[in-house]
Amino acid sequence: MGSEFVSFDADTETATVRYTPPASFASPRGAVQGGLIGGFLDEVMGTALLAATDGELLPLNLDLNMTFCRMVPLETITAKGRVIRQGRRIAFLEGELYDKDGNLLARATSTAMPTDVPGSEA
Repeated sequence: MGSEFVSFDADTETATVRYTPPASFASPRGAVQGGLIGGFLDEVMGTALLAATDGELLPLNLDLNMTFCRMVPLETITAKGRVIRQGRRIAFLEGELYDKDGNLLARATSTAMPTDVPGSEA
């Protein structure tokens, strides 16, 4: 997805990532296509869970709910993903996208199963 990791706050289990969508991500309206917005949000929520578990677990989504607040421009955007609650079998995640002025563009929530990172020794 062309992500650039920015930071992880262990206290709030929040990951911050930047994306600069290429022109190929544009819909006919000239903004980022909705499915790709879902990809950004899914990735930042996964990054939050991965960081919160010291690189041990990735989410396997059971659901992903999105709300589009504004068109996502073809310019650098900031994504924040949070682990709301994590148990052994289920994790609740939240993600948000912001434009350069701090306006909320889209948000998502996910219920996911934490799973071992593929290829890792369990």
